[in-house]
Amino acid sequence: MNPEDLDAPGPGLLPGDPHDEKLLRNVHPPGWKNPIPAHRYDLVIIGAGTAGLVAAAGAAGLGARVALIERQLMGGDCLNSGCVPSKTLIRSATAIAAARDTHRLGVRAPSPAETDFHAVMERVRAIRARISHNDSAHRFRDELGVDVFIGHGTFLDSRRIGVDGASLSFRKAVVATGTSPLVPKIEGLDRIGYRTHETLFSLPSLPQRLGVLGAGPIGCEMAQAFQRLGARVTVIERADQVLPREDPDVAELVETSLSAEGVDVRLGTSLFEVGERAGEKTLTLDSGGLSENLVVDEIVVATGRTPNLAGLGLEEAGIEHSPQGILVDDRLRTTNPRVFAAGDICLDTHFTHAADFSARTVIQNALFFGRKKRSSLTIPWCTYTDPEVARVGLGAREAESRGIAIDTFVRHFEDVDRAIADGEETGFVRIHTERGRDRILGATIVGHRASEMIGEIVLAMDAGIGLGRLASVIHPYPTRSEAIRQCGDAYNRTRLTPRTRRLFEIVLAWLR
Repeated sequence: MNPEDLDAPGPGLLPGDPHDEKLLRNVHPPGWKNPIPAHRYDLVIIGAGTAGLVAAAGAAGLGARVALIERQLMGGDCLNSGCVPSKTLIRSATAIAAARDTHRLGVRAPSPAETDFHAVMERVRAIRARISHNDSAHRFRDELGVDVFIGHGTFLDSRRIGVDGASLSFRKAVVATGTSPLVPKIEGLDRIGYRTHETLFSLPSLPQRLGVLGAGPIGCEMAQAFQRLGARVTVIERADQVLPREDPDVAELVETSLSAEGVDVRLGTSLFEVGERAGEKTLTLDSGGLSENLVVDEIVVATGRTPNLAGLGLEEAGIEHSPQGILVDDRLRTTNPRVFAAGDICLDTHFTHAADFSARTVIQNALFFGRKKRSSLTIPWCTYTDPEVARVGLGAREAESRGIAIDTFVRHFEDVDRAIADGEETGFVRIHTERGRDRILGATIVGHRASEMIGEIVLAMDAGIGLGRLASVIHPYPTRSEAIRQCGDAYNRTRLTPRTRRLFEIVLAWLR
């Protein structure tokens, strides 16, 4: 992709839509006039996604002179095509699923629940526009004192960045240009047309038949959401499980849920060719050498991400990179010691919260000679399917592959009172500790609101609090989070060895 192709405000916006027009006024203001550059900036940032915005706001708040450059939409993927619109859509899908399932709770709905897809998508655009003020060019300029440049930033040399014909001299710089959807080279795909998460939220109507290519987090989330909203969804995945980065039993729970709701999950299957027949999109699939044609109305590509490196002039600045992104050390410095990177462009964890905290690391190290390391960050990740999947640290499969001995403690939600009362019993809390020691190495939570529960374990790991200590933390009853305390109880029971038990018996007998 050529850099000039990326200079348009952004894909997936509806011309004339009042919500998208409000969004543009905030994050890519028409007629925006770039400021006259300062003589020298403490920090120049290319990219105004999560990492760039956090770096700019944090540095300016500490008194630094900051310039922020963005060629598309401020707010980046998270606001415009990722977290905000997708979770808004998922909320509507969750509501319709709950309405159709009230009989399990003894509630009879007066009429079948139906989806107003136009209203659902309008709500997505309205909420995105409402939140966009936080990331707006006017806010960063007028309230935070950042020099905001709308245009294409490129390194002129190791100490200067050019944008819109101007030259910005910097003491330190940050590259935070993020990633874009990775579209595989499949015969006919470009010609027939497809959507990614960047253009999915401008769908004018609900596709009756939707093909989703890829069963990672985005693919699974959108497949379930659109199935609930009324589409017939087929997921095509080359791997032998959905969510390939998760442990197999976790993936199996999610796959079972998708299939139970009607999603057609095709594992070990490749999309070989895309064609058109009688005005319909035809997908030629290959599964174990067997060919099959699948007819769909829309195709969603969710096969991964690729770093936005084009047109940055990295060679002129002496910044090395690879197909995976910009190369950085543990302090997020590039091969040019004056330039740092933050967010998806340099991390292997493509999450908003990871971008946020990598930017905080950069502020310390770039401006104040800090020695903060990215390896010290405890980063959880969540997949917002139903059931949700939340994980931090090592999983069982990863620990085995590294040869790390672990003890594992599990509490299934079918044994947790609140989960039983809510009728949300699918899933479990699973916590791994170092073999023979009370040190948490990782945890996986699968189930309703898992994303809201994982924070307690992240805090424990970050603060060096052992699993046994969590057993003494009083949790309200009844709550799902009691499952975490109960894992702590299970750990403490392992400390009651036969010898210890015998000693207790002797002491109790003596006290009688």
